[in-house]
Parts: sequence; structure tokens; C-alpha cells
Amino acid sequence: MENGPIETKEELSELLRLRREKLDFFRSKGMDPFTYNFKKDADSSFLLGKYKDLDHSQESEKEYNVAGRIMLKRGHGKAAFAHIQDGSGKIQIYVRQDNIGPEKFEIFDKVDLGDFIGVKGKIFKTKTGEVTIKVADFVLLTKSLHPLPEKWHGLQDVEMRYRQRYVDLIVNPEVKKVFELRSKMISHIRKYLEDKGFLEVETPILHALQGGAAARPFKTHHNALNMPFFLRIAPELYLKRLIVGGFEKVFELGRVFRNEGMSIKHNPEYTMIEIYQAYADYEDVMKLTEELISDAVKTVFGTLKIKFKEHELDFSTPWKRMTLSDALKHFAGIDINIPLDKLRTLAKDRGVDDVETLGEGKLINELYDRFVESHLIQPTFIMDYPLETSPLAKKKRDDSKLVERFELIVSGMEIANAFSELNDPIDQRSRFEKQMELKKAGDEETESLDEDYVRALEYGMPPTGGLGIGIDRLIMLLTDSHSIRDVLLFPHMKPIEL
Repeated sequence: MENGPIETKEELSELLRLRREKLDFFRSKGMDPFTYNFKKDADSSFLLGKYKDLDHSQESEKEYNVAGRIMLKRGHGKAAFAHIQDGSGKIQIYVRQDNIGPEKFEIFDKVDLGDFIGVKGKIFKTKTGEVTIKVADFVLLTKSLHPLPEKWHGLQDVEMRYRQRYVDLIVNPEVKKVFELRSKMISHIRKYLEDKGFLEVETPILHALQGGAAARPFKTHHNALNMPFFLRIAPELYLKRLIVGGFEKVFELGRVFRNEGMSIKHNPEYTMIEIYQAYADYEDVMKLTEELISDAVKTVFGTLKIKFKEHELDFSTPWKRMTLSDALKHFAGIDINIPLDKLRTLAKDRGVDDVETLGEGKLINELYDRFVESHLIQPTFIMDYPLETSPLAKKKRDDSKLVERFELIVSGMEIANAFSELNDPIDQRSRFEKQMELKKAGDEETESLDEDYVRALEYGMPPTGGLGIGIDRLIMLLTDSHSIRDVLLFPHMKPIEL
């Protein structure tokens, strides 16, 4: 049974109408324009490599079955050249009426750019030296009913590229390369950690409580349980429960969700890896971070020097380390070890709004975000953050106003965040209670008091180092992409207003 038409011909543009007419033509010839399968035995990159040294006077002994999308087509009377694109690249085909017969050649003449075809033929080289398939037979596999973007300009409207990523991938090969590199990076990170004895685990995405990071969550409702849930903002608290349970090295790589603003560095859902290691502190985790990222960069890209915007980033280890306090002094001339009222006056003079509503820790973070982060181009660890802003981290051994926490900053962007994890249940409960006071005062970006997590700590969690790495931002840097949307296959967009 055929489906009825979605649109009438009168509603279609001329180009769309012509393609529908060709669809009818193919069906009138007894063809199925949307076939079920095709038995390939080679792809374009294999053939281009295998026959790159083929003599011009020779052709391959073997016939190959190749399939792909037609991206270029030009005719010469009773012969035509075309390029077909498959998952590995493009290869030229040569179609001649004498080889396939008049009826098949008429069909090929009506094939459009964007159509998928399967071809069978031997390999030869043209006079210009291009490896080409001499087509002995072909079959239309899928009729494209929508034309590709105009060939000389491609799909260049950035917003439409994000909305129609499927077209972007077809006509902009460099985009496909970005996502292939992304996949290789993720694969290598997994392998590296597994080789170091880490176990990949899965924890819930639906959380009964908001926790694991200072962020605003997405809220939903579980009908069967008749209770609210949150999409996770981090898997942290569940992963640390596993450390309590006896796993010593675990990681989870997956999506997290934060109901916050969007920018070139932010998307409401993004990919993060969190890693926890028993008997380690943030010094150990710093070493792991350096080794993990530098090894992945070297393996996937073949170099430790990567161009991003106008800079060459050097991922050679060891990376620079600075305390947050020293960084503020060095880049902004701000000494944070002064009375809070003077620090507020200084911040106000520097253009920070609502300084009276900010606690000391959040005020210091605001000054750092404004006046320091953009100066940090090469991989740099910023260490030792205010206690107030880090309720899940252990206090610094020699300064109880700070915590043992670091962020990895590259090209002005936070790439990773790590702690010596707080494992004192009494201290943890006290900090949760302070977070709840902030929540009651209207701060939505606070931790909930997770009684079960505190109970887990009461059973005993060994000293533990934890690390979170933002995969999307890391891929941005490594592929010289200027927006996080460039490394997300399907970024979130506002609906088009008609």
C-alpha cells in the first residue's frame, strides 16, 4: 500500500516538481526508486589507494561493486562522467552508452545530483590520471527528492548547517572529518583508561535530587512514582557511591544536562567524562589529566602542537600550574587576601554588579572569570578555590578557607574540573545544609541535601581523586572549531518562526 502525497505538485517548487516527475518516470520503467540493499565489495578510498599506480593503458582485471551518492555529473553526448561519494570519500565513474546500452543510459541521464546509485565495473585511469570506474552496469538505489545546495557555494548559512546537519555532512567534507576525529578521541580516552585499570560504568540519568555540580537542572515528572525528577547535571554522587562500594577506579562518559544559557561555549546538553580513583588526591589527578589528554592528542592527531584560532597550543607535559590567588595577582593585580568589604569595593570599581549580594567565594570566582581566564591560552592548571564554591571538595591541607580543587584552562576555556574528594560525612552534611540555606534564599544553582549520599560516606569512602572533562570543548580546541555547535551533530536551536 502506497502512502498518499504529502504535498501537491502545485505546492512544490519547480526543482522539486521535476524530481517528482523523474520519480514517476523510474517507476514507469518498472524500477523501485527506493531499493532494499546493494552488495558492495569496495569503497572509494580502497580503490583510489589500490590503483593509484595503475598504468594509463591498463584496467583492473576485477570488477568492483561500489555505491554512493552522485555529487557531480557532466555529460558528453553518449558518455558521461560523475563523482559518487561514499563513507570514505569520492571516486569518479565513467558511463558510456556502448557499455550499458541505450535504455540504461537514458535512465542514467535522468539521475540527479544527490541520488544514490550502485555501480559495477573495472578500474582505469583517465588521461588526466584520475582513478575511475568504467561502469558496466548500474542500479538506482535511492531517488533524492530534494536538490543539494548549489554546488559552487555549498551550505554556508551557519544556522541552516546546524539545523540541517545531514546536508552539511553531505556537502562539507571537513565537517564529517571533525566528527570522525571526535569519535577517535573518545575511543582513545576509553582505551587509555581501561588500560590503566579503570572500569566504565553507567549511572542514572534521572535523579530524584539535584546534585553533583552548581547548575540549574531540567525538571521532569515520573508518572508511575508520581514524583519529580531531574535530568542529571553530573554523575558525581553516584560514581562516588561506587567507590564506597569497593570499586577503586571508575569512569562514566555520557550526556549531562544544564538548564542554562547558550553560547559558543555552552549547550544545554553536552558530553562529559567523570573519572574517580581511590587513594588519590588532586595532585595525582593532575598527573592523570596531563597524561590522558596529551596521549590522546598525540595518538589521534600525530602531534602535541594544535592550531586553535590565532594560537598554537602545545600539549607537551608538564603543564603550567598557578593558584587562583596568584593568577588574580599576576593577571589582574588583585590581592584577594584583603577584608571582604575592601574586596567588594575593588570589584565594584572594576565593574562587577551586585557585589553586596555575593559571598566572598563567589565574588572571587567572578573576578577570576572576568579578569583572568581569557589570559590563559596554553594548558594551565588553576588550583585552590574558595571553600564556598566547592561543597564536594576537601579543604586544603594548610588553608581551611580553600579546597583542593583545580580547573584545566586552555585558550580561555575551562576543559576540566577536579577535586580531592570530600569523604568526611560530618563536614559533607554541614556543607549540604549551607547549600540548602542558599537554595531557600533563591539560589537555584546549589546542591540538595542528599541523605543517601551522606549515609554512603558514613560507611566510609577511601581518599579519592575525581575529575570531570568536557569532551565538547576539548574537541573544539583540537579541531579549531569556534563554536560548541560545530562539534555537536545536532545542537539545540530555536524553532524557525514562519
